[in-house]
Amino acid sequence: MTRVAVVIPVYNGAATLADCLRAVLMQNLPRAEYETIVVDDGSTDATVSVVEGFPVRLLKQPHAGVSAARNAGAQAATGEWVAFTDADCVPSRGWLRALLAAVQPQDGARPALGAAGRVLGYESHSAAARFVDLSGGLDAERHLAHPRFPFAPSGNAMYHRQTFIDGGGFDRRYTSYETCEMHNRLLRLHGGAFYFVPTAVVLHRHRDGWGAYWRQQVGYGSGYAQFLLHHKDQLPWSVWREIGAWGGVVGLGVRACWPGRDDRALVRRGTFVKQLAQRTGFVTTYWRREERARW
Repeated sequence: MTRVAVVIPVYNGAATLADCLRAVLMQNLPRAEYETIVVDDGSTDATVSVVEGFPVRLLKQPHAGVSAARNAGAQAATGEWVAFTDADCVPSRGWLRALLAAVQPQDGARPALGAAGRVLGYESHSAAARFVDLSGGLDAERHLAHPRFPFAPSGNAMYHRQTFIDGGGFDRRYTSYETCEMHNRLLRLHGGAFYFVPTAVVLHRHRDGWGAYWRQQVGYGSGYAQFLLHHKDQLPWSVWREIGAWGGVVGLGVRACWPGRDDRALVRRGTFVKQLAQRTGFVTTYWRREERARW
């Protein structure tokens, strides 16, 4: 009997997808207890050919974005739970077993909403990738401890499937930050405990160069702007706050110029790149009239 479905959205991920699928299919969980669903989001590379070499379910859709792909996978799945990972991830062998153990019913406790595990860098050889590891950019334990808007990175997270579907899944309007929005919506609508499981490890290939990292962080800034527009009653923003935020970026730029070649210098410079990119994405989204009208 299927207990959990692993949903892997992918767009032009042929270079890394095979490693992900091999890891998922080698879980130390009986194969009958989980299914693997790959949702191809209109890839133009060899992604489909890679998937066809593995005993997994393949769903195809026109390019509609990662949120639509994850939603489609969850809708097609069976079982009580849906676990999400990505094509650039390599789950550890005990990943699913650890997540499932965390959500087992407890006497007198409300049913769990889900669980998430640790995300660690994989082959982090470049400066940009090492910065993500040093700065804890995908630290689920830290993100889940946020006092107002906790969430877990979607490369290593599992939710009660029917609760996820009933709650509307991921909001397709988001450029990014859709995971934070979805997680908090489910908490608000349905509640339930959400556990951090440090033994449920997923390895992640971070962006390999600063150019790719910059583009990723611009997208994160854009998604954060959408999150603030979506929740403007709770999270008001103003020109003065924007000016203050840019002042903070200037301060980071000054510190980035300090001499040094060690990890502390890398963190200073990487933090400046990250914040500058995110503010660029934010300002070009939040203040755009067409974007504000969508929310």
